[in-house]
Amino acid sequence: MRSAATAGRGAVADNTASKQENTLLRREIGEVLRSVRQHQGRTLREVSGQARVSLGYLSEVERGQKEASSELLASICQALDAPLSMVLREVSDRIALTEGVMIPDTVPDELVRQQGVALR
Repeated sequence: MRSAATAGRGAVADNTASKQENTLLRREIGEVLRSVRQHQGRTLREVSGQARVSLGYLSEVERGQKEASSELLASICQALDAPLSMVLREVSDRIALTEGVMIPDTVPDELVRQQGVALR
């Protein structure tokens, strides 16, 4: 076994990998869906009825205990009147934060200059 001092980059990579393993996509999706629903002041019963999914299953999805299929996720988003793209963007942003990745909200000027693209 190598010590952390002699392990070099491997120790850092292992530590980063374990942090990323703790971020579950289903948990992040569930938290975002719950946040949207609660922000709207709606109950699980209301949303589950509109999405045509059992209340128990929707609860498990929100708690990150069940994986929502793409069809079910689309149905829940429709019931919440929340675009799927918005939900997935929020999930992506949350995961990026846990990974320590900074994602700019706009295209950086340097990239625009490099690509020779005019944004207007």
